[in-house]
Parts: sequence; C-alpha cells; structure tokens
Amino acid sequence: MSYPTQALFDVLGPRGRRKSAIAGTITIGAVVAIIAFVVIQLARSGQFSAAKWQVFTFPLVQQEIIKTTGSTLSVFLVGAVLAIALGIVLLLGRIAPLRWVSRVFAWLTEIFRAIPLLVLMMLIYYGLPVLGATFVTPFIAVAAGLMIYNGSVFAEIFRAGLNSIPPGQSEAAQAIGMRRGQILVVILAPQAIRNMMPTIISQLVVALKDTALGFMVTYPELLYLAKFYGTQMSYGSPIIPSAIVMGSIYVVLCLIMSFIAVRVEKWSSAPRTPKQKALRP
Repeated sequence: MSYPTQALFDVLGPRGRRKSAIAGTITIGAVVAIIAFVVIQLARSGQFSAAKWQVFTFPLVQQEIIKTTGSTLSVFLVGAVLAIALGIVLLLGRIAPLRWVSRVFAWLTEIFRAIPLLVLMMLIYYGLPVLGATFVTPFIAVAAGLMIYNGSVFAEIFRAGLNSIPPGQSEAAQAIGMRRGQILVVILAPQAIRNMMPTIISQLVVALKDTALGFMVTYPELLYLAKFYGTQMSYGSPIIPSAIVMGSIYVVLCLIMSFIAVRVEKWSSAPRTPKQKALRP
C-alpha cells in the first residue's frame, strides 16, 4: 500500500515555496561556482592540454582500459555473489534456536564488519602466504575481502528485513503446524526480499566502488591503471586526466547499478495479481 508524499509533510505555502526556490538557487549557484573554479584551475595548470590526454588516444591503451574494466567487474561479481552467500550463512547462524550458536555468529558478524576492508585484503594477500597459503593471488585477496566485509553487512540487512515482517505472520504459520524452516522460506523470505532489495543493491554499489582498494594488493583494476598511466613521465605525468577517465568509468558503472536499483524497487512494489491491483490506491 502506498501513501501520497504530501502525508509526510505539510504542503509549502507561497512564502515557503519562495524560500525553497531561493535556497535551491543559492545551492546550485555555489555548486556551479565550485566546479567552475576547479575546472579553471585545472586548465591553468595545463591538465586539459592535448599532450596529457594523448596517451588515451592509443588503441592499445583503450584496449587495456576495457580489459581492466572487465577485471574490475569480474572481481566485483565474484565478491558480490560470495558475499550474499556468506550473508545468508551468517543470518541462519544468527537466528539459530541454539543460543550459543547465535552468539558465535553474532560475534563473527560484528568482527567482520569492524575490520576495514583494506586491512582484510592486505591480511589475506600478505598474511596467508606466510602461513603457507601459496595459492593466494591479488584476485583472491580482493574477492575474499569483498566477501567477508560485505557478507557481514548483508547478514545485518537480511536480519533487518526479516524483523520488518509483522510477527503475527510467523505465529499464524506456527499455529497451523508449519516448521521453522518452512516459515522462513515460504512466509518470511519472499516478503523480506522485496523490502530489502533496494538496500541490497545500494550495498552492491558500495562493493563495486570498494574494488578500487585492490590496487593496494597489485590487482589490475581501474585505480591501479590510473596510477600506472598517471605516472608516465613521457606524457607529462597525466595523473589528473587518468583519474578523470577512470573515475568516469566508475561513475557510469555506479549509475547503471543505481538504475537497476530503481527498476527493481518499482518491480518489487508493483502489485502481483489483479486483486492486488484493484486494492492498490
């Protein structure tokens, strides 16, 4: 059931609309002024000269950028899938009927969330080989770090989604003899997933941006490539152009993820049956 936006706050009167318009104009003007100042300073320092952008006109460099974008997406997809799987495992342990099991998984979730992602990646990449894990590669370090950190975050998202379902539904299911697992899979999970989907996709956007930390463990992602091309002395060390190019790719990828989030949110809130459509205000 949806409610009109006006129910959340009073409708602005003529004076309120005028103040809001003035505040919006001032804010937009300030943002434009800041952007203009930055652009002018970059232009004065020669960051927009053809010599600094020449490196990105070479076909081999363009192919390398495409390849690196693919590497960024591949480690993100692997890390995201594993993080969702780990989040489900942590959730099941957190809601286990045995108190000691629930406490162990609760502590694991909190510990995984408390460790910074960069520290996790470095511990995996530099620490595990010391213990004899010679199979660790930069890809494994980045994917495992994304899995552990985001998995703990997903566990809390899933738990909050389940807690958002009215308890009366679980009690009614228990009254008709449904088991705990049946209640979770049949009654709670379908509703919780619709409620959680926008938050899940927002966290996936965060995970996509966190792949930039992979350059600290020598994984060839976009930030690593930006640093590499930005330090090429033969092209005047185009660090700013490199950052702009790679940052623009990240922006495009995040905008695509945000578009997917909006579409999924609309799909999840849409009525599913003709009866629901008739009842929808």
